[in-house]
Amino acid sequence: MSDGFYNARLRRGDMAPTEKLFQLSWSLLFWVCCIFAFGFAMLYSAGGGSLQPWAGPQLVKFIVGVGVVLVVAMVDIRILLQYAYVFYGLVLILLVVVDVKGIIGMGAQRWIDLGVITLQPSELMKPALIMALARYFQGVGIEDIGRPINLLVPVIMTLVPVALIIKEPDLGTALLVLMSAAGVLFMAGVRMWKFALVIAVGLGAIPVIWPFLHDYQQNRVLTFLNPERDPLGDGYHILQSKIALGSGGLFGKGFMDGTQSRLNFLPEKQTDFIFTMLAEELGMVGALGLLALYVIVLIYGYSIAFRCRHQFGRLVAMGLTTGFFLFFFINIAMVMGLLPVVGVTLPFISYGGTSLLTLMLCVGILMNVHVHRDIQISMRGGIDF
Repeated sequence: MSDGFYNARLRRGDMAPTEKLFQLSWSLLFWVCCIFAFGFAMLYSAGGGSLQPWAGPQLVKFIVGVGVVLVVAMVDIRILLQYAYVFYGLVLILLVVVDVKGIIGMGAQRWIDLGVITLQPSELMKPALIMALARYFQGVGIEDIGRPINLLVPVIMTLVPVALIIKEPDLGTALLVLMSAAGVLFMAGVRMWKFALVIAVGLGAIPVIWPFLHDYQQNRVLTFLNPERDPLGDGYHILQSKIALGSGGLFGKGFMDGTQSRLNFLPEKQTDFIFTMLAEELGMVGALGLLALYVIVLIYGYSIAFRCRHQFGRLVAMGLTTGFFLFFFINIAMVMGLLPVVGVTLPFISYGGTSLLTLMLCVGILMNVHVHRDIQISMRGGIDF
C-alpha cells in the first residue's frame, strides 16, 4: 500500500480497528498508570495498610476506566463531534436533577443515586462543556470569533452549568469548569482584552457578590488570608496541612509512617489533602516525582493538540489538557496555603469514583484526538477530500 493512499485513508478516517490500536498513544496511558500507582499507594497508606476502604475500590474503578479509555479512543471522532451538544445537554439535565432530588452529603447536594453507582454530574460537565464549545467554534470562522454576538452562545453555555454547580454548592468545581471554558475561548481566538475586561468587572463586583456567598465560603476566604484567626475551627485544615508538608523534609518520614495522617490530625487525607500525606511520607523528592509525571502528561496533551489538523480536535485536546493542569495546580496550591480551600481533588490520586472515571474519559478523548489527528473536518463538521 503506497504512503499516499494510506495518508488519504487517514484523512478520511478509514481505519480498521487494528490500525487504530496501533495508533493509540500507549505511552500516554503508561504515564497515567504511573500517576495512579502513586494514588493507589497513598490510599493504601491512608487505609492503614489495607485495601479497604479506599485502595481496593479505587483499583477496580481504574481498571474499568482503562476500558473506558480504549473504547472512547476507538470511536470515530466525527461521532464525538456530532453528539457533543447531546452530551452537554444530558449532563446539564443531570445538573438540574441534582438540584431537584440530589443526594446531600457533607453539606452539599452534588450526587445522584443511580442504584449501581452514585454519580456527580458536575465532574462530567468538565469534558462535556469543553467538547460543546469546541463543536461550536468548529463552525465559526476565525474572522467571526471577534464579533461579540458570536460569543453570546458560548458564554451562556458556560454560565448556565456554572450557576447550577455553584448552587449545589460546589465553588471549586464551578471555578474549574469556568476556567477550562475560558481556556477554550482563548485558544479559539478570543482577544485578551476581552478577558481582561471580564476579570476587571469580576473584581469590581466582589463587594456585590460577597454578601451572597455562603458562610462557609466567606470563612474559607478569610481563613486563607489569615489561617491563625481560628486555628481549631476553619483554620485547622490548612494549618495541619502545612505542618505535615513541612515535617516531610527532603525524603519524608517513610511510607505509612506519616504522623499527621496516622494520628488523624490531617483531615480528608484520602481526598482533598492526599498530596499533603504524600509529601509527609515521601518528602519533597516524592512530591516532585509526582509533579514530574503530571508535567509529562501535560506535554503529551499539548503535543496531541498541536499535531491535530482540525479545529475541533485541537480545541478539545487543549481544553482537556488545560483543565487537567488547573485540576492539580489548584489542589496543590490549596493544600500549601497559596489558594483558599475549595474542595478540589488531586487527579488520579484522590479517592472518588466519578472523578476518576471522568478523568479516564478525558484521557480516552485525548487519545481519540491523537488517533484521528489527520482527519480533515470541514467548517460544517463533514470531511474534506
